[in-house]
Amino acid sequence: MSRTVPVLVLSGLLLALQSRLWFGDGGVLVNHRLQQAVERQLQDNVRAAQRNAAIQADVDDLKHGGESIEARARSELGMVRQGETFYLVVNAD
Repeated sequence: MSRTVPVLVLSGLLLALQSRLWFGDGGVLVNHRLQQAVERQLQDNVRAAQRNAAIQADVDDLKHGGESIEARARSELGMVRQGETFYLVVNAD
């Protein structure tokens, strides 16, 4: 009988420590959730960096390239040069 009390006390202490390890602040589950959040943020950062690089390349091209300005004006604004004839082709679908 005297052996069961220390065993029960030690078992209870072990369970208490294990619960703090798994569920407490800084525990395994909290750490796992934080690691997933960091990975998601890193992926978002990579996508944002790629988008920023594409926009910067577009800005640089518009600043230094006359052809890109003309191409954009033609495609987005429908501009034509003087002396050119504009034809609009409509599909019969």
